Amino acid sequence: MRKMKDSGIEWIGEIPQEWKIQPLKSLFSFGKGLPITKEDLKEKGISVISYGQIHSKSNDGVHITPDLIRYVDEEYLNTNSLSLVNENDFIFADTSEDLDGCGNCVYDNLDIQLFAGYHTIILQSHTNQSNQYFAYLFKSDAWRKQIREQVTGVKLFSISQKILKSVSVIVPPFVEQQKISAYLDSKCSVITQAVTKGIIPNRPMKDSGIEWIGEIPQEWEIIKLRYVIKKISDIDHYMPQTVDYGIPYVMIGDLSEKVTQIDFDKCKKISENDFQILSKKSKPIKNDIIFARYATIGTVCYVDVDKDFVASYACVTIQPNCDILNGLFLYYYFKSSAFFEDVTKYINSNTQSNVGMDSLYRVKLTLPSITEQQEIVNYLDEKCTAIDTLIEKKQQLLTEMENYKKAVIYEYVTGKKEV
Repeated sequence: MRKMKDSGIEWIGEIPQEWKIQPLKSLFSFGKGLPITKEDLKEKGISVISYGQIHSKSNDGVHITPDLIRYVDEEYLNTNSLSLVNENDFIFADTSEDLDGCGNCVYDNLDIQLFAGYHTIILQSHTNQSNQYFAYLFKSDAWRKQIREQVTGVKLFSISQKILKSVSVIVPPFVEQQKISAYLDSKCSVITQAVTKGIIPNRPMKDSGIEWIGEIPQEWEIIKLRYVIKKISDIDHYMPQTVDYGIPYVMIGDLSEKVTQIDFDKCKKISENDFQILSKKSKPIKNDIIFARYATIGTVCYVDVDKDFVASYACVTIQPNCDILNGLFLYYYFKSSAFFEDVTKYINSNTQSNVGMDSLYRVKLTLPSITEQQEIVNYLDEKCTAIDTLIEKKQQLLTEMENYKKAVIYEYVTGKKEV
């Protein structure tokens, strides 16, 4: 039984003897996001995250996912460099429509050029070490109580730098911070667990030889993407003219994170002549993956329809070899942290993050048998559909699950339970 002490703070209670309570401002400096509006956003450029994405249901507060990123012109690098965030920094939303959202933030876990956008506050880390433990701490209701008691507003609550500078944080030794965040990561990541460990319990495992993947099932392989796909294609930088009626031209903003569900009616349209030119270079077909190549680090969409359309030059189309690679398994793998860890090594970030075709060919992935791939896909389809349904319908079960998750996070980030 570890020794505990009174933290002296009501919302915390007792903490382990060796843990500390520190002002948030002693660990971070504060800054402001870009003074822009939605109209300043571009289809490509430098990555930016604004308050709307911070409040998105897909933001888990701990990992940046592709659908959270938008773009601004590169000129902001020359005029607003102080609004850039670095890996291990945080971006907080400075407004919220409800008390629950007060304290919502994004943790920058990626080494890319990234701006904080409109209505945001930057917390710049004083060290270059991981702050993922704090990302989990900031999700807890107990920690957010400090903010909620100070915010002003009625229909729109304001979270100021002054409020954030006034709050305290629990600081375990760094080694224990790492253990806590690793434990909570393992509990909160369904997709990564399934595509790297499988869904069959108590099976023989082996070392994958890749640090961020760890052990994989004994009969699985680690293989480069180039050996399990037929091709990767794009339309270069051809810019077709938009027409009122024609063939859908799918841009990054049209890609849906829920498998296909592209609303082709809302897409831009191009002429039949342009379609014939572009489709000779790259035309998505059923079972392909459309992959956003710029800054988003791979917003992906699985094509499950037979339909004439083309994807913009900001995307690449990946055609899997369906004899050995299930397209939906690849789709889920692209959404895993294992893929993000690998692909970020190859990102060209001189001016904007760019995942090129050569980089994708070099990415490694886990490869179960084609039968087990389908079993994993079925499992994740069921799990992700259930989660989406719960979110959309706001059923009571979701509230109970979220409360349980918050309770688990609270127990570990405050030291009530030991990893």
